[in-house]
Amino acid sequence: MKNKFLYFVFAALIFAAGCGDPAPPADDTKASKPMPEAPVAKMQPEEMTIHGDTRVDNYFWMRLSDDQKKADTPDAQTQDVLDYLNAENAYKDTVLKDTEGLQQKLFDEIVGRIKQDDQSVPVKVDGYWYYTRYEEGQEYPYHCRKKESLEGEEEVMMNVNEMAEGYAYYAVGGRSVSPDNKLLAFGVDTVSRRQYTVHIKNLETGEIFDDIIPETTGGATWANDNKTLFYTKKDPVTLRSYRVYKHVIGTDASEDELVFEEADETFSCYVWKSKSKDYLMIGSYATLSSEVRFVDANNPNGEWQIIQPRERNLEYSVAHYGNDFYIVHNQDAKNFKLSKTSVNNTGKDNWETVIEHRDNVLLEGIEIFKNFLVVDERIEGLTNLRVMPWDGGDEHYLEFQDPAYTAYIAGNPEFDTEVLRYGYSSMTTPNSTYDYDMTSKERTLLKQQEVMDPNFSSDNYASERIMATAADGTKVPMSIVYRKGMQKDGSNPLLLYAYGSYGASMDPYFSSVRLSLLDRGFVYVIAHIRGGQEMGRQWYEDGKLLKKKNTFTDYVDCADHLIAEGYTSADHLYAMGGSAGGLLMGAVVNMRPELFNGVVAAVPFVDVISTMLDESIPLTTGEFDEWGNPKDEEYYHYIKSYSPYDQVEAKDYPNMLVTTGYWDSQVQYWEPAKWVAKLREVKTDDNTLLLHCNMDVGHGGASGRFERFKETAMEYAFFMMLEGIEE
Repeated sequence: MKNKFLYFVFAALIFAAGCGDPAPPADDTKASKPMPEAPVAKMQPEEMTIHGDTRVDNYFWMRLSDDQKKADTPDAQTQDVLDYLNAENAYKDTVLKDTEGLQQKLFDEIVGRIKQDDQSVPVKVDGYWYYTRYEEGQEYPYHCRKKESLEGEEEVMMNVNEMAEGYAYYAVGGRSVSPDNKLLAFGVDTVSRRQYTVHIKNLETGEIFDDIIPETTGGATWANDNKTLFYTKKDPVTLRSYRVYKHVIGTDASEDELVFEEADETFSCYVWKSKSKDYLMIGSYATLSSEVRFVDANNPNGEWQIIQPRERNLEYSVAHYGNDFYIVHNQDAKNFKLSKTSVNNTGKDNWETVIEHRDNVLLEGIEIFKNFLVVDERIEGLTNLRVMPWDGGDEHYLEFQDPAYTAYIAGNPEFDTEVLRYGYSSMTTPNSTYDYDMTSKERTLLKQQEVMDPNFSSDNYASERIMATAADGTKVPMSIVYRKGMQKDGSNPLLLYAYGSYGASMDPYFSSVRLSLLDRGFVYVIAHIRGGQEMGRQWYEDGKLLKKKNTFTDYVDCADHLIAEGYTSADHLYAMGGSAGGLLMGAVVNMRPELFNGVVAAVPFVDVISTMLDESIPLTTGEFDEWGNPKDEEYYHYIKSYSPYDQVEAKDYPNMLVTTGYWDSQVQYWEPAKWVAKLREVKTDDNTLLLHCNMDVGHGGASGRFERFKETAMEYAFFMMLEGIEE
């Protein structure tokens, strides 16, 4: 559903039901092939009444508990659900059968552009150079290190290919090496529910200890004694990270000491160590509030102290330097400011301003070095990196040339260095890693993503940044990329992607996968709609709670603008969004179904009312400040007015492909499954409607490096089928 950090980072990188023929190519004069009957889900009405309003859900029966899904022998309800999902998958396969050759070609193209024997840029930590590498044809990485010099002998800490043998899904999370470099803590998820079991490995002997810690977030944080580590436990039902435990190597996890419990169900918690390595930190966070506590990393049995008690509408993050904590916060500062305070006097009354609040600059984060402070800022929707010497010398910004780009602070674990490691990418520039000397201002390109296609050149593509005008006059940015030679005559197929939730900014980035669209004439556009944070904190606040509909109308206004400017037409316009972006897809096809020829809604959060009323579903309680709590009558009626599942009507809808994962912990599979079933029940068109449910994975898709692109190839082939593109 809805992971605030999806984002991340990763949400930018992913991308219901009637029977009938797929739309034929515009120039196809042959008779359409008869299509198979679409699955028809049984209707079993469930009445739900709140605030005097009754909703009838004919497909409520599709919901299964975790216990039902994991049972060796399915009960009747489980079998009915499995039968329906398998029928939908079979129908999808039949409808897309003529695209199988194209799907394979797309998959081969996408994988063929990836450097098979790739390696990350090494990062130095405590005398070792750490890196990840891949070998040709293998799905999973090798996590390696070399002592002191990159010319030294390689030590393979983990060969995930061997570890993953026999598993349909295998993910490693939260690798953490002890301060003495001898032990490795790591988490493993073999279900795709984002519940990890932590293991400990002796890097000197290769032994995996008997210490087994289940139901965690995946990571573990070492105290400085090399034997004590802290980890965060998840609630087994809601999957909320709610407890921090202390584990001592060699003891049974059942004996671990509970250090902190987050009792407020709207908050989650996590644990980490300061860059200085002096303090262990526990953070609690909700949508609108945060709280951090700390203890001396040399005294893991010491008493934890709170930096600033939680307050509603006060968010802050903490970094340590010398005798002070540096705090990025929004106290009387909508776009955040930077303050510092003594480690002995941490409350907000003692916070001393370092960087003032600015109405036109969003302060997103900092990186502290011995002689420099680096500030991550967002100005007019674009990321900027600002270097500030501690001695008061001249500060400066790094310079970037593309009209739309993303720049970010990369891994910088070393404190005493003049070099900043950062990353850069644009719609036409492959992801690049640089070292930047903050004194001489010289930058060194360490690595640029290799596109393994002899015909690829960035010069073949053009990028733009344009503005659409929303109905209320707001200017909404869009980042555009296309192959040079594109004519604005309305004939171009165009894929419009957006997310628009949680304040997650969808920055312009390069994608070698996307080239399969661009080289076939597609224009690709990212709409930076409200609900993200591209244009500052207000951009986020104007796209959430009782202003959530701005997210949807912004997207529609962007689509209208692209048509008006000749980039495409409604016959060639395609929409894509995932998770909360899938909610966006559901909302806009209810609002303006005639605007799109095809839509891919990936793991879509579409049953908003029912999910937000059910506090046993993962993530629900932590998101009342994002969507609103429908137990409040005002929020109930507002959410219902846009909730895609509740707003399905008897009218024509565009061609649609809906994807989900049976083990999804973020958006449970039954939301998209119910949505497709309801659309099949009431829609009035003969357009294609498909549901793809991957029975082995969860929210993020397949775990292998290449396997995940099979779904991407299917999505792209769906768009191309609608465009009449066969090669």
